[in-house]
Amino acid sequence: MTAAIDNLKTLRCSIKAQERIGTGYQFNQTALKLAYNPQRVYMRNKKGIEVLWVKGQNDNDAWVYPNSFPYVTLSLDPNGTLMRRNQHHTVLDAGYGVVADIVHGSPLRQDHSFERSFRYTGDTIVQNRPCYMLTSDFSQFRYVTYKAVKGDTPARVADRFGCGEFRVLERNGLTPGQVIEEGKVLQVPNAYGRHTVLCVDQKLMLPLIVRVRDDKGLFEQFEFNDVTANQPIAPAEFTKDFKGYKL
Repeated sequence: MTAAIDNLKTLRCSIKAQERIGTGYQFNQTALKLAYNPQRVYMRNKKGIEVLWVKGQNDNDAWVYPNSFPYVTLSLDPNGTLMRRNQHHTVLDAGYGVVADIVHGSPLRQDHSFERSFRYTGDTIVQNRPCYMLTSDFSQFRYVTYKAVKGDTPARVADRFGCGEFRVLERNGLTPGQVIEEGKVLQVPNAYGRHTVLCVDQKLMLPLIVRVRDDKGLFEQFEFNDVTANQPIAPAEFTKDFKGYKL
C-alpha cells in the first residue's frame, strides 16, 4: 500500500469526508484531480467551491472560487486560517497524503509504536471491490503534556508526536503557522488515533476507506470512490481557464 501511494503520478477520485469539528461533524463530498512532479491539485465540492493549487504558481497560494458573494476568485494561503477552517487537513494533503503520514510516521518522532500497531485483520468488500483490512488498536492513546521549544509551530509539534496538526490547533487554541512561545505547555495526543481502520483495494493497493477513532469517538472518516490512478491528466486541467471551471 505504501509503495502504491509513493508511486502515484496522477489520481482522480471522489472523496466523502466526515470530520469532527468541536462537538459536531463536518460532512463534505469532493471531486479531486491530483498530479505530482510538480504537485498540482484541483478540487470541487458539492457546494460548488473550487480550489486549484499548482506548485510554484500564484506565489504558492491557491486559487479559490467560493461560489458565494461576491463571486470572485481569491488567492489564499493553503496553510492559512481561512483555508483550514472547518477541516482537518490542507489542500496539500489531498488524496493519500494523510494516509502516508499515518503509516510512515514522522522522522521527528522517536516512538513508532503506533505505526507498528497495524495488523491485517481480514478481507471485506467496499464498493463491490475486495479489500484487505488493516487495523490499529492503540489503547495507550491519550493527551500528554509537552513544553514547546524554540522554533516550534503546530505543524512541527504534530510531526514530533505523529498526531495530526488539527488536534494541536484545536486543543491549544493555536493558529496554523503560529510560532509557539518557548516553554508554553501544550496538550498533545501521543498518536494519530486509538482505533484506526484502513480498507485497501486488493487490486489498486490503495485505501478506499480510512476511519480514525480517538478518546471521544469518531475523529474522521474518508471514503474514496471512483479511484483512477496513474492515468494521464491533461496539463490544461490544472489551469484556471479550463473549460467548465469558474476560477
